[in-house]
Amino acid sequence: MAVGDSVIAIGSPLGLTGTVTLGIISAKDRAVTAGESSEENSFINALQTDAAINPGNSGGPLVDATGAVIGVNSAIASLGSNFNSQTGSIGLGFAIPINQARKTADQLIKNGKATYPVMGISVDMNYSGDGALIAKNAKAILAGGPAAKAGMKAGDIITSIDGRAITSPEELIVAIRAQNVGDTIEVTFTRGKEVKTATMTLTAGK
Repeated sequence: MAVGDSVIAIGSPLGLTGTVTLGIISAKDRAVTAGESSEENSFINALQTDAAINPGNSGGPLVDATGAVIGVNSAIASLGSNFNSQTGSIGLGFAIPINQARKTADQLIKNGKATYPVMGISVDMNYSGDGALIAKNAKAILAGGPAAKAGMKAGDIITSIDGRAITSPEELIVAIRAQNVGDTIEVTFTRGKEVKTATMTLTAGK
């Protein structure tokens, strides 16, 4: 799918079954949160569409012009803590990419739970600078975790993953969640005025 391609959202907004709405892909790889509360949010690398997605559309398919399912609609999504949390159609709809949804579903079927890759760090979600800041506290780096083994430290600012620019903590989270446990990644980060790189193998989160 490319930005500008036509899509159709299918669902039952307000209990109106069989409703279809037409739109386009407005953007890809949006770092958004999906959750009922700020305490229980998960970040997703979402497709953004201007097709109307309202409560009742969640869980329904987002399909392309050929009828192929490309995403799972989510009405409970927002742009994170830096934006006012709004749901329902305001010209901004989000869908979980189908590959990500399939991966999670396959894990649930096979193992009864979904696993996700981690670097073994905590990031400062209130950091407003460019990049993702590893929190400045003693527990920010998991002992024996991938980042610790690679020599990363609290206060490092991550600026790219495998050449993909990271401009916020949310973008870092979705970039890592798009990987698989066991994948090896190259991390570019700054420490003071120095630019450094580190290679690490992602492990399963707990």
